[in-house]
Amino acid sequence: MAPVVGLSVCLVPVISAAQEAPPALEFSFSNPGARSMALGGAFVALADDATAAFANPAGLVQLVRPEISLELRRRQFSTPYTEGGRASGSPTGQGIDTVDGIRTEVSAETTSGVSFLSFVYAGAKWSLALYRHQLADFSLATEVNGLFGVAAEGGTRRYEDQWTVTDLDVVGTGFSGAYQVSDRLSLGFGLTYFTGRVENQGAAYAVDSFPETFWDRNSFLPDRQFVASTFTVDDSDVGYNAGVLWKFAESWRLGGVFRQGPRFDYELINRAGPLHEEPAGTIVAAVTDRSIAFPDVWGLGVAYRSPNGSLTVGFEWDRVEYSVILETLDSEQVDTTDVGMDDANELHLGAEYAFLKTSPLIAVRAGLWHDPEHRFRYEGDDPFSRALYQPGEDAFHISVGVGIALRRFQIDIGADLSQLIDQFAVSAIYSF
Repeated sequence: MAPVVGLSVCLVPVISAAQEAPPALEFSFSNPGARSMALGGAFVALADDATAAFANPAGLVQLVRPEISLELRRRQFSTPYTEGGRASGSPTGQGIDTVDGIRTEVSAETTSGVSFLSFVYAGAKWSLALYRHQLADFSLATEVNGLFGVAAEGGTRRYEDQWTVTDLDVVGTGFSGAYQVSDRLSLGFGLTYFTGRVENQGAAYAVDSFPETFWDRNSFLPDRQFVASTFTVDDSDVGYNAGVLWKFAESWRLGGVFRQGPRFDYELINRAGPLHEEPAGTIVAAVTDRSIAFPDVWGLGVAYRSPNGSLTVGFEWDRVEYSVILETLDSEQVDTTDVGMDDANELHLGAEYAFLKTSPLIAVRAGLWHDPEHRFRYEGDDPFSRALYQPGEDAFHISVGVGIALRRFQIDIGADLSQLIDQFAVSAIYSF
């Protein structure tokens, strides 16, 4: 079959038939703290330590002494992406065109650092808190190398070979306060100053030598680069959060929270490479007057604590509005018409058993939660875009942990495990 090459402008992360954008961006919308992690994130109706500054500020009034909290977290991401194969038609058996279907690879990246830090000052019927929380710390590297399909004019088309590297970092520094309206009801409110940084770099290439290496792997030679793209966010914004905690029965609590996501300005620049018809380095496409919004989160939970305090069970529902990402990305250069991204309804369940007669007090915890699929997916007719932006799968997380509490000091260890993301956390709380 005669090879056909089609090259067009590569927009990263534009959703089109001629580029490769990150297939997933991972955010941490779960509550901070190793204890909450071990409980499967079901913490909004408990909110009974310093991490309530973010999880549900209304819970801060439960603290009777000033507290400081520190959490260290390690994240291991395994992000699948389309590396090559057949978007349409049957493989020819030539070179690397031997796979009947999509060839996938996994981007394995690890990040770690201080994920949460807070200080709480407790009054008689009120509490104030300062905190810093890492909402996102994510890295991804992808490569398209040898994705073939049937060309409209007959023969075989090879999709533009390309690579992308993405780093995402979002940090919130906030102030929260809570007031005890009655013995059973408390309210909380906070403001957060967000700083966001996204560095997405990519480039599209022609094959090393046409037509001699059409069926071979691409070496990404500098002089065969068609276009290089950068998608950059380096901005700040202010958002708010609000919470409520209601003790509606002796052993039962209901908690709710709303957290507003930030909106950051972004810059998308495409520059001609040596193979482009324009001189190398020329800006051939740009978006500089748009912003990208990060999801708002709604949370509602219920918790039960046994009369002697040894057993605690929590359930939480979180609504994460992922679709706003696509809504704000859409522009003349970023066409999201045939792309979908759903909001997610997360379900969290966790339990804790405390051995109250031991000294120091020891608590064991376990939980699970459901993380619905929320990847970019293509819903149009182009087979190459369908191959690149395939729907993801729902993820089920299992969590475990242990805590040791002294009179004024508590240390917790937690682990959250799933098929694509493993997280480990150690947190410490000191009251004085």
